[in-house]
Amino acid sequence: QVQLVESGGGLVQAGDSLRLSCANSGRNFTNYDMGWFRQAPGKGREFVASIRWNSAATSYAEPVKGRFTISRDNARGSVYLQMNNLKVEDTALYYCAAKSRYLNAYGDWGQGTQVTVSA
Repeated sequence: QVQLVESGGGLVQAGDSLRLSCANSGRNFTNYDMGWFRQAPGKGREFVASIRWNSAATSYAEPVKGRFTISRDNARGSVYLQMNNLKVEDTALYYCAAKSRYLNAYGDWGQGTQVTVSA
């Protein structure tokens, strides 16, 4: 099982960058594919990006392609989301999530970190 804690959110202006971090305090981090999701006020949770357990593949939602980059450091048990050229519509609560690399569903979630982008 993983215990996930996000950090790095904040208030920035449009065009700025932020780097989110997600630290895992559980064991066997390499058993998990990792993802970032977000939830804007009044909207449902949506997929942002994911990375396989061995970093062999990544996936991105269309609105963030070319601006966001997901990466992980298995030695540190951490996953990151580099967000460049932020837009007002990126404002949301960002969640880190983990799923077993043998399964399809994300089963472990962090508490989230708020990202607010002002015009």
